[in-house]
Amino acid sequence: MSLAESFVKTPGWLDYYSGPSKPRFQLPAGAVDAHCHVFGPGDVFPYAPQRKYTPCDAPKEALFALRDHLGFEKNVIVQATCHGTDNRALLDALKSSGGRARGVATVSQDVTDTELQAMHAAGVRGTRFNFVRRLADFTPPKVLADLAARIAPLGWHVVVYFEAKDLPELYDFFTQLPTTVVVDHMGRPDVTQPVDGPEFQRFVRLLAEHPNIWTKVSCPERLSQSGPPALDGEQYAYRDVVPFACQLVQSFPDRVLWGTDWPHPNLKSHMPDDGLLVDYIPQIAPTAELQRKLLVDNPNRLYWR
Repeated sequence: MSLAESFVKTPGWLDYYSGPSKPRFQLPAGAVDAHCHVFGPGDVFPYAPQRKYTPCDAPKEALFALRDHLGFEKNVIVQATCHGTDNRALLDALKSSGGRARGVATVSQDVTDTELQAMHAAGVRGTRFNFVRRLADFTPPKVLADLAARIAPLGWHVVVYFEAKDLPELYDFFTQLPTTVVVDHMGRPDVTQPVDGPEFQRFVRLLAEHPNIWTKVSCPERLSQSGPPALDGEQYAYRDVVPFACQLVQSFPDRVLWGTDWPHPNLKSHMPDDGLLVDYIPQIAPTAELQRKLLVDNPNRLYWR
């Protein structure tokens, strides 16, 4: 099989939105897009043989152009599962950013201390543990705990991605990690359930009882069941997700982050306009103080210290 044949996109793949609108919401100075990705390009940074999906190419140049268009100053680039533990595309983007990007890598148990130090020098500040089985193969918790112990002296944190139904099984593991823990996308709550119901309140309790745990209040486009989507100039997108994010932003204002999730891998129903995603932010962080903490203070404290 040739290289070109190896990187045919997954059937039905939705490419990222072309020509995003300019946000009406003016981001505060120093704002950070704290969750985004780079994909390939596949002929330079091949996708992992064991990947569960093959995306469109979404190179660093496109990400940095979007950053400037939307009005962000910096990015936090998270290793994509389609690249596995090969972090070359991520590290190349970090080194090309002029200090305006930090990274979250994915590492295996056989990573060397020398490799970890090199990643740190390039701007990596965390590693990601993925518990969404449709996206990544399961890694035993003992292996992940050993990795967490190895990165802790670097001052790195652990990013965890899971679905709400799996939190009871993972709760004790998360609370025993020796680092700051950042939960992707609010733990993927079922937004058809009440915000004060037992499922989401279990997640709220996790943060309330463990001050080392943070969360990203991102990806409403993944969680929303009734929309409306961030398309066609919609200024109040994903209204069913807003109460969940609002509770976290207001309850834990110093431990929340936000990111675009560009280029939005594995979306099925629609591809959001990233400019309108930025316009979603005032719905969940309605005051200038909350917006500054969410977009400036918190990500800079975690990634640029």
